[in-house]
Amino acid sequence: MPGSTRAPAATGATAPLLAVERVSCNYGGLPAVHEVSLTLAPGELGCLLGPSGCGKTTLLRAVAGFHPPTAGRIALRGIDATTLSPERRGVGFVFQDLALFPHLTVAGNVAFGLHRLPRGERAARVAGALAPLGLDGLADRYPHELSGGQQQRVALARSLAPRPDLLLLDEPFSSLDAHLRIALRSELRQLLKGWGIAALLVTHDQDEAFAFADTVGVMRAGELLQWAPGFEVYHRPADPFVAGFVGEGRFIRGTVLDPHTVATALGRLRTGRAMEFAAGSTVRVLIRPDDLQPDGADGIEALVVSAVFRGAETFYTLQLDDGELVSALFPSHVQHAPGHRLRIGTDIEHVVVFGPEGTER
Repeated sequence: MPGSTRAPAATGATAPLLAVERVSCNYGGLPAVHEVSLTLAPGELGCLLGPSGCGKTTLLRAVAGFHPPTAGRIALRGIDATTLSPERRGVGFVFQDLALFPHLTVAGNVAFGLHRLPRGERAARVAGALAPLGLDGLADRYPHELSGGQQQRVALARSLAPRPDLLLLDEPFSSLDAHLRIALRSELRQLLKGWGIAALLVTHDQDEAFAFADTVGVMRAGELLQWAPGFEVYHRPADPFVAGFVGEGRFIRGTVLDPHTVATALGRLRTGRAMEFAAGSTVRVLIRPDDLQPDGADGIEALVVSAVFRGAETFYTLQLDDGELVSALFPSHVQHAPGHRLRIGTDIEHVVVFGPEGTER
């Protein structure tokens, strides 16, 4: 939300813009966030990703000052902001329901948090926020006269007009159609990078998380399981839940042969990193759809259980000879009907292995 007074600047030049330190929160009297820690640097785009009810929105609202933590500390610009009111934190906030004022014009909505500025500067700020979002010419319209995408842009302009150094976004694109959602998040990312504004986005959409953010955090049941660049979250998941939640992956059984080799129904797979499991150990091996490819010559035979057309690709569920299921994405110009048997090969750059189910926390 717009704010006229922000937390004082940090005295230490190396302090992160945002530091969440072992923060816990309750929601409706029940634990919702448990000892979450993360940092966000100036200009960095972060994302909290997870299923509904995992605590990501509660954590975002705690950073904004709308939801008091039950434990832990939130620092902004190196200063403890845990007990500061929202208007004193100097951050922008975009609500999921937009929260535009229906009785105000577009210009009036965008100017709402700028009342302390002189009239001329206020008008310049409004124009400067509307133009990059393609809203020039709409300043005198009311929210009900705008499309859903235009309303979303007005909400973004209102939060950017006070020129915050941190923008908090609570699933801001969820009500838009797929094409508009992709276009707007791309525009917003470019705008934030150009202006050097950091952001923390909440979403349940992994494609959105990877497309928008520099750093992705995956949450489950109030815990932050991993906070890392999207590439690392995808290729080196820190937790079995992260591995299964991101990338439509499935686990198959494996037997460790040596620190770098595991035997599976797909054949012997080599790991880049040495495994910590003893030879003979039973493990779970993550197989993602992009790890498999059609192989008419030397591959492993699999049964097509289902096929879902996705345009350029078809998403297959395949059954291996030992009964295990894997998923695969193959080009859609060649179709394989359920019941058909085909040969598949592996093309796995990063083999991800976890212990048997129940060994992790």
